[in-house]
Amino acid sequence: MIPAALLSSLHNVPGFDEGAFCQVHNEAAPPISLRMHPRKWEQAKNPPVTESKVAWSEFGFYLHKRPIFTLDPLLHAGAYYVQEASSMFVEQAMNYITAQHDKPFTALDLCAAPGGKSTHLLSLLPKDSVLVCNEVIHNRTTILLENIIKWGCANCIITQNDPADFGKLEPMFDIILVDAPCSGSGLFRRDAEATSHWSEQAVENCRLRQQRILADALPCLLPGGYLIYATCSYSPAEDEAILDYLSSEFGMKGMSLSWPDGQNGVVATQSPLHKIPCFRFYPDKVRGEGFFMALMQKSEEIFSDSAGIKMPKTSKSNIIPGEVMEWLHKGEGMQWYRHETACYLMPDAIFKLFNAFQKQLHIRKAGVRVAEEVHGRYQPAHDFALCDLIKVNKFPLIKLETKNALSY
Repeated sequence: MIPAALLSSLHNVPGFDEGAFCQVHNEAAPPISLRMHPRKWEQAKNPPVTESKVAWSEFGFYLHKRPIFTLDPLLHAGAYYVQEASSMFVEQAMNYITAQHDKPFTALDLCAAPGGKSTHLLSLLPKDSVLVCNEVIHNRTTILLENIIKWGCANCIITQNDPADFGKLEPMFDIILVDAPCSGSGLFRRDAEATSHWSEQAVENCRLRQQRILADALPCLLPGGYLIYATCSYSPAEDEAILDYLSSEFGMKGMSLSWPDGQNGVVATQSPLHKIPCFRFYPDKVRGEGFFMALMQKSEEIFSDSAGIKMPKTSKSNIIPGEVMEWLHKGEGMQWYRHETACYLMPDAIFKLFNAFQKQLHIRKAGVRVAEEVHGRYQPAHDFALCDLIKVNKFPLIKLETKNALSY
């Protein structure tokens, strides 16, 4: 049952229709959606049968019914990611940003686990961009690692830090995505048990936590850089009120996206005080769950190149064995790095950030782990099998039955 206090708090919120809202929670099953990997999906054999596209995402699709995803090797190979459809609207913010600036970006997904929006960003960022995926909670970082490895992109660093640790860095990010921890009312239909954890005090606690996270992290956003703010909460205190807080306290301004109010059921509205454009998703209006998103920009017009981080004069490629180097297309703009028994390959931009971060952040992974030394021999790492750097002619291709593919 939906808490009466939540319903009461939404009576004057744009787009809220109590009757339809309650009915869809009582009667309708959540839609099943996935987001395909732009390259791996094309090579996949027998992928899940899709029904129709998600209107606001080039890569999003609905399914007729929910298969047993964990028994599909393509899920584990990173050919697709099972993601709630409404949250794919982040793509519209990224489309706006990339249309304004023809350049690679340095981006941060600050609250990244389990990795849905991080893998989405990796599909949307221009060539030679860098994504830092951060999660402060250890066991959630493990899930994030698994999903980023499946996605198979080399241009990513995974960190485990409090947002305040990023605030101590020089401004260096063009884009920060904050999918903020929230009271979770937007997921009630998908997780009925979540209703028992909702309260007005929980909303207030989340509001304060969201403000703290944003205040701590904003110093590392470059002047002119973009903040994508999102929650899965309906509560204005966690949504529009946060936008007004960012505008009042930090001079952030709202960006208008070209998505008309009502198109495909999406409610386009504004914050009450500073009229910051934002978007609300209600399950009685869209094929998706509850979601809120806005795009804001830090004051000053233009951002620069990654805070002037310089490439280290020496790399550690001299300790990478020749047999490992021959396994893949290294090419220009890539750097080798060895950590204990593991050999990594990183794009130059990742290598620069990796060296800049080592003394300031807890890094869980950078680039692609290519090989592991075991008893004096080098074995290809599992990460390497899932990335797109392999020289096919260096490895035999073996067709596996489903059971063995899942075991691998």
